[in-house]
Amino acid sequence: MPSPRLPVRAAGAALGALVLALVLALPAAAANRWIERAPLVIAHQGGEDEFPSNTMYAFRKSVAAGADMLELDVGVSRDGQVVVMHDTTVDRMTDGSGTIASKTLGQLRRLDGAYWFALPRTPTGDAYDHQRAKAAYRFRGVAKGARRPPAGFGAEDFRIPTLDEVLRAFPRLPINVEIKGRTKAEADAEYVRNAAAVARVVKASKRRDVIVVSFKQTAVDRFHELAPGVPLAPGVTGIANWLLGGKQPGAGTVAFQVPITYEFNGSKLTITTQEAVARAHREGFAWHVWFGGDDVDAPATWRTLASWCADGIMTSRPRALAAELRRSPPTAKCPA
Repeated sequence: MPSPRLPVRAAGAALGALVLALVLALPAAAANRWIERAPLVIAHQGGEDEFPSNTMYAFRKSVAAGADMLELDVGVSRDGQVVVMHDTTVDRMTDGSGTIASKTLGQLRRLDGAYWFALPRTPTGDAYDHQRAKAAYRFRGVAKGARRPPAGFGAEDFRIPTLDEVLRAFPRLPINVEIKGRTKAEADAEYVRNAAAVARVVKASKRRDVIVVSFKQTAVDRFHELAPGVPLAPGVTGIANWLLGGKQPGAGTVAFQVPITYEFNGSKLTITTQEAVARAHREGFAWHVWFGGDDVDAPATWRTLASWCADGIMTSRPRALAAELRRSPPTAKCPA
């Protein structure tokens, strides 16, 4: 005798339960879209050693050179606008001085975002050395109309952009957003306030290919409260809890974003190892590496990270990294 047909609603519920059971039965790595077979080329600050940090020019040039993802830093101006810049002050990279938090968006717009950029003399040199000859600062003045911009670009591409502008300019490119404080105090409270401002912008964009991170776990947690559907990377506390205590790194986490080594209380700790990457994958997390301290952002290191199945390399040299990966594709069998 044939089985009675289920009502449509019951059949749908049964199918949903079956799909859920199948998903839960898959390896943890299969559920995370950020786990990759080969490392993503993530342009750190848009590739600050090849192009002027965190400018639209840098973002466009790094993507054209082969970057798979952009990494940028944000803070909040005096009038509440979320702006893209790495430092707490504008002194190191622009022709201005003072903190981001002390200036309105209009004041920030009038600065030359590429004023102190000069191609480094060596791969590990300083692209923002203030002691170079004037001719070395090849983009100085473009933002203010004193020098002609490169073909295909305008003066606005060399000014400080807003987060909203970057999200709109690259609607289908993954973007990594780091929340920072923007006064010299660098207090937890300002990170938390900035997290709320960033959440408003990201939620309005309806993007789900954005990862949000901060050194301050309090900022990450606040962002998650306000935008629970947006992927996250944990702060220092979340990373430490996972590495040292075996605890979960925090709700919403899809990736760890860590250096190879980290200086703590005068001791150098090794954070990125092949074993740590493998453990992250087993537990369903991706692993993105940035370079700090004595870490060397260069081909030998890139090849090692690829062989360990790192899912992303946050490089200041995206053009060089993309060329290296094309020249020597990773051969490791990675889990994606």
